[in-house]
Amino acid sequence: MIFTLVLGRIGGMVAIAPIFGTLAIPRTVRVFFAVGMAFVVTPVYLNTTLPPVSNLVTYAHLMANEVAVGLLLGLGVTIVFSGIQVAGQIVSKMSGLSLADVFDPSFGENVSIFTQLFFFVTMAVFVAIGGHRIVLEAVLETFTWAPPGHAALGATYVDALTGLMSQSFALGIRAAAPLLIALFLSTMVLGLIGRTLPQVNIVAVGFSINSMLALAMILLSLGAVAWTFQEPTIEALRTLQNTLHS
Repeated sequence: MIFTLVLGRIGGMVAIAPIFGTLAIPRTVRVFFAVGMAFVVTPVYLNTTLPPVSNLVTYAHLMANEVAVGLLLGLGVTIVFSGIQVAGQIVSKMSGLSLADVFDPSFGENVSIFTQLFFFVTMAVFVAIGGHRIVLEAVLETFTWAPPGHAALGATYVDALTGLMSQSFALGIRAAAPLLIALFLSTMVLGLIGRTLPQVNIVAVGFSINSMLALAMILLSLGAVAWTFQEPTIEALRTLQNTLHS
């Protein structure tokens, strides 16, 4: 029973956390990773006193709490990165490159090239700062103050996720701000040209100008995108740890 509870907490994190929960990784690999981690952690807590379990309902309640703790850690980091995906979609629409959407197995649907680019940049930053190790450390630290069978989520769970969602949206706008401002100004200039020179095909000209401008701004601001998501990722994990610990 202790092994299954440990597996539930670790499996919840592996199922949804960045890097670990990506659909590009085969499901079998993720399952074996979660089971292997559970085998490593379980011997440390074999002497843990579990709450009385008299039926499957009680056991299901304990398992639900364990899975919820793992999901909270993974979902919190995923929410932080979702803002950049929204920003990529907005940039794609404004630049006129939304027709170049391609299927991405990581999302399981068609996404814009800017969404993919921003996502891979943030994932590279996540790995570079050791985010995958920090997530593993966070889920292992939860066992020190909440051994298997003793996990419980408080009322601050929803507040933490709400705060991370607002932070994610703000980070996405900050990361894509240079692109959005440049495309907005370009659209205004093209609109003025279209009003003063009706004989110019603004649709054809604007598509080329916006596309080249978007690519140029990406080359200039890609480093800023990576820098923007460096510290907030670590802060998000600390927030989640404090929420679970409280």
